[in-house]
Amino acid sequence: MRAYNFSAGPAVLPESVLRQAAAEMLDWHGSGMSVMEMSHRGPEFVAIHAKAEADLRTLLAIPANYRVLFLQGGAIGENAIVPMNLARGFATASYVNTGEWSKKSIKEAGKYLKVAVAASAEDRSFSYVPPQSAWRVAPGSAYVHVCTNETIGGVEYHWTPDTGDVPLVADMSSHILSRAVDVAKYGVIYGGAQKNIGPAGLTIVIVRDDLLDRALPICPSAFHWQEQAAADSMLNTPPTYAIYVAGLVFEWLLAQGGVAAIERRNVAKAKLLYDYLDASAFYRNPVAPADRSRMNVPFRLRDESLDGAFLKGAEERGMLQLKGHRSVGGMRASIYNAMPVEGVQALVDYMREFERRHG
Repeated sequence: MRAYNFSAGPAVLPESVLRQAAAEMLDWHGSGMSVMEMSHRGPEFVAIHAKAEADLRTLLAIPANYRVLFLQGGAIGENAIVPMNLARGFATASYVNTGEWSKKSIKEAGKYLKVAVAASAEDRSFSYVPPQSAWRVAPGSAYVHVCTNETIGGVEYHWTPDTGDVPLVADMSSHILSRAVDVAKYGVIYGGAQKNIGPAGLTIVIVRDDLLDRALPICPSAFHWQEQAAADSMLNTPPTYAIYVAGLVFEWLLAQGGVAAIERRNVAKAKLLYDYLDASAFYRNPVAPADRSRMNVPFRLRDESLDGAFLKGAEERGMLQLKGHRSVGGMRASIYNAMPVEGVQALVDYMREFERRHG
C-alpha cells in the first residue's frame, strides 16, 4: 500500500497515472521509444503535446483568444518573466501581498519596474485575503498581480478580483485545476506544475492574445511569450516528459468528471479536516475561515513541544511530509486533487488519537 503523501510540492500524483507512465516507460504506444527519448519535433511528441493542450483547454474552458504555453522556470521564474512580458510602456505594476509567495513575486518584479503594493495582509500575519474594497491600485499600472492560493500560509481567494481594464495576473500554482475558474476574467494565469498537474520542471502559462506584444526589449527569447506562442512552446526544447505526465493527469481529471467533479471532492476533503480542527482545542488553524485554502491546510498543536512526536507517529502510520514550511513551522497537510478522501480521513483519525493520548 502506498503512503499518504501530504507534501506541498512536488506532490502526490494519481496512482493510475504513475502506473500508466511506468507501463509506457520503455515503449510509448509501440514507438519503440520512451517519451524521454523522443524528439520534441517528431510526430509522436507533437501528438502528445497537442492532446495535452486540448485537454487542458477543455478542463478550464479556455477561450480561443488565449494561448496556452508549456514553459520552464517554475512560478519563481515567471515572477520575473511576467514583468518582462508586460511592462513595455509602463513604469508601475500593482501587487496584492497575501504571504510568502506574494512577497517573492514583489521582490522579483521590483527588478524591472516600480511595484505598488495595492493591499497587504501582513497586519494579521497573512491570515486572510484583503477585501477588494481595501485595495489601492496605482494609476497607470501595467497589471495587477495576485497569488490566488498561498501554499505556505494556507490562504486562498474564493472570489475573483475585478480590476477593470487593468489586466489581472494570477499565480495559481497550488490550486489550478482544483476548482472552476473563469479564465476570461484574467489577463494571465500561470503556475508550476508540481502541485496539481505533474512533475516539477513544467510551467503552465495561459495568456490573452492582446497581451503578447508588451515585452521589454531585454526579455530573452526563451521567456518571450509572443515568440513561444508563435513556436507552439517549442522555441527551445520543452520539458517533454513533464508535459507527457501532465497530459496523463489531464486525462485522469476528465475521467473523474472534470474540474466541477474534482472541486466537489476537494470541498468535501477540506471540510472533513477543517471541521475537526474547529472542534478541537488541541489543534488550531490560524486562517480566517472565509479565506482558508482547500489545498494547503496549516495547523499547530497547542503544545508545540509535541510536534516531533506527532510527525513521528504520522510517519509510522504511512502519512508523510506533514511538517510545516520552515518559515512558519507547525504542520501542513496539502490535500491536492490526487489525495483521496481516505487519506484525509486517516489523518483526522490519527489526529484524534494523538489528541486523546496527549491532550
